[in-house]
Amino acid sequence: MTTSSSDARQAAPAVERNAAPILDVLRRALPPTGLVLEIASGTGQHAAFFSAALPAIEWQPSDADPRARASISAWRAHSGLANLREPLDLDVRHLPWPVGAADAIVCINMIHIAPWAATEALMEGAGALLGAGGVLVLYGPYRRHGEHTAPSNAAFDEDLRMRNPTWGVRNMEAVEALAAAAGFDSEPCIAMPANNFSLVFRKR
Repeated sequence: MTTSSSDARQAAPAVERNAAPILDVLRRALPPTGLVLEIASGTGQHAAFFSAALPAIEWQPSDADPRARASISAWRAHSGLANLREPLDLDVRHLPWPVGAADAIVCINMIHIAPWAATEALMEGAGALLGAGGVLVLYGPYRRHGEHTAPSNAAFDEDLRMRNPTWGVRNMEAVEALAAAAGFDSEPCIAMPANNFSLVFRKR
């Protein structure tokens, strides 16, 4: 993670690598217009990239970390994009969320660096916020049927759990079960570069 010396923008190298492949998924999964709530927007690079590429969509970033929100605001100011909103102070565990309505929700690389309770709250909040046909898109590493999909993911999982025992690479099937309980249907998972996956859910 780096920070520009001239402003509050933070930059994560992983974003530069994964933004374009994730955008390909979003182009297929998201509605052509409407408001997209991004959960745990982090640096704000994704928000700036996606809102520039999808000008008909209103992009609402959010993050619980004030440093992240400062970075998002700086990226927004630098981009000058009219469809990129100021970030919300949003912790998924604090329900209801401070959002009146949304057509879709995007959450990238959050659930493995948060307690499982955050994933449970994400599904509960998404189920309450989105109407029929609303889309939830998740991106990140997952186990499948209890097994890691690559040695690098196993090492990453071990590192995460050493840093915080409540973190870790989650089982895809457990995430899908939570989504189903919250009223979502799962679409086929999408394999992504670097042993990641995109999961797309649609509200029944």
